[in-house]
Amino acid sequence: MPRIYLGMGAALIASLVALLIPQVLQTLVDGPLQDGDAQEILFPVLLVLGLGVLEAAMIWLRRWFVLQPGTHVEARMRNSLYRQLQELPVSFHDRWPSGQLLSRAVSDLNLVRRWISFGIVLLVVNVATIVIGLIFLLSISWMLGVIFLVCSIPLWVYGYVFENKYSQIARHSQDQVGDLATSVEESVHGIRVLKAFGRGKDALERFGVQAERLRATEIEKARAIAGIWLWLLLIPDLTFALSLLGGVWLAANGELTVGELVAFFATATVLRFPVESIGFLLSMTFDARTAVDRYFEVMDSVNTITDPAEPQILEHPEGRVVFTDVHFRYQDAPNDFPDLLNGINLALDPGETMALVGLTGSGKSTLTALTTRLYDVSCGTITLDGIDIRDLARADLRRHIAMAFEDAILFSATVRENVLLGRPDASEEDLAEALSIAQADFVHSLPQGLDTIIGEEGMSLSGGQRQRLALARAVAAKPSVLVLDDPLSALDVDTEALVEAALRRVLASTTALIVAHRPSTVMLADRVALLEEGRITAVGTHSQLLATNEHYRFVISSLDEDEVTG
Repeated sequence: MPRIYLGMGAALIASLVALLIPQVLQTLVDGPLQDGDAQEILFPVLLVLGLGVLEAAMIWLRRWFVLQPGTHVEARMRNSLYRQLQELPVSFHDRWPSGQLLSRAVSDLNLVRRWISFGIVLLVVNVATIVIGLIFLLSISWMLGVIFLVCSIPLWVYGYVFENKYSQIARHSQDQVGDLATSVEESVHGIRVLKAFGRGKDALERFGVQAERLRATEIEKARAIAGIWLWLLLIPDLTFALSLLGGVWLAANGELTVGELVAFFATATVLRFPVESIGFLLSMTFDARTAVDRYFEVMDSVNTITDPAEPQILEHPEGRVVFTDVHFRYQDAPNDFPDLLNGINLALDPGETMALVGLTGSGKSTLTALTTRLYDVSCGTITLDGIDIRDLARADLRRHIAMAFEDAILFSATVRENVLLGRPDASEEDLAEALSIAQADFVHSLPQGLDTIIGEEGMSLSGGQRQRLALARAVAAKPSVLVLDDPLSALDVDTEALVEAALRRVLASTTALIVAHRPSTVMLADRVALLEEGRITAVGTHSQLLATNEHYRFVISSLDEDEVTG
């Protein structure tokens, strides 16, 4: 932060120079002007001109010094915040609205930058200027200086009251900005749903209520600032009036020269801006403090899913995955709620394809998320080739296990970058193979082919196209274990058949855990695991379970109905 200190130094020199000018004026008025000596006037005038030029130069230097540090601090804080958001577990993002995170990353850090580049420098320098200026005033006339000092006391008292009131309002305002940003984001992401159901007006009304609340808070905030500005403008004017009366009386009694009176009021004029600036500098400081508090709410969040101190290394993974007495419950779940997964025991042999079936809400997607530590087990273990996955580095684990989700998320990047997200160094042959397996050759007909930039979340593509690209992304990663959470739900029957036929080649040499919502997906598997109320209640081939398990027949029949009605 050397440049900040240099900026403060330059600003302080500028203030000192401004305070020296009245002293030169005192000498000019009491000397050459009173004596009527025109030749002696030139030097003081040139000196005042030189001091004015020096003050302007110091102000320019102050701005030049402080411009870079604020932007650098803002950039570092924003990068640290983004890094922290990437590190924090999915459970954190489940709890935090995206708009709140966005407001912290953008508007809050912008407040911090402005305070570092402008607020803190002027606040420190202006307070120092006021103190030094009071010393000058007392040296000119102790009586007028005492009047000036006593009249400034109400400002400090009101400043203390203002701090307590404004801090609460500022925090409330910034939280409401985050809520409003969340509403905007949800409306934009859900625009198709709102339009399809004709609920745009309702969304607008809800947004209007939130915006009105924010407006009311901002008005309350403005009133608080207006209150301190009233004192900041009224008290200096009152102080000037009292000082003028006292100064005229002292000058009439010969206790104060005309030059000293001019110097006193010129010095008081120099102090006027530092005194008046205290109000908005205090409000900026409190805004920045609230922004920093909100920033550290995220930065101080504990990451419960971390790498081990000495991670084990899996050189040549075979792909054997074993769940042993696995329990899971969300951190904020009530104590009297049962575990969502309640003692899962399941083993996948290397190269085996296991289908996971169960009724909606049985915990299938949660179970798949545990394999890559998107969540950590509450109890029990998951091992990969005999190693507890918590003993592996997360990057290493997620290189060996790739996932494709039912909700296919794509990024605003090229097709190539989206597909090679898990393995950027993959060859063109691997890329082509992954696209072929996922039946995603439609990308070649896009305007720029593989270099076509997909719009936000891939909404420029159909649901089936997005799913096929998400599946290609998982295949292109070349993992030893492939976890597929119903990745074919948006595909038509013909395309699904082609994808399944191509997948068989991949699954022949890859361990796979597939959440199945269609009988055709179940047929891809070597064995099927039945998940019922958080437990694996049966494992076997499709034909074995059909013959021996009533609940499995019920689940499969419901899958058949879904396929027919779909």
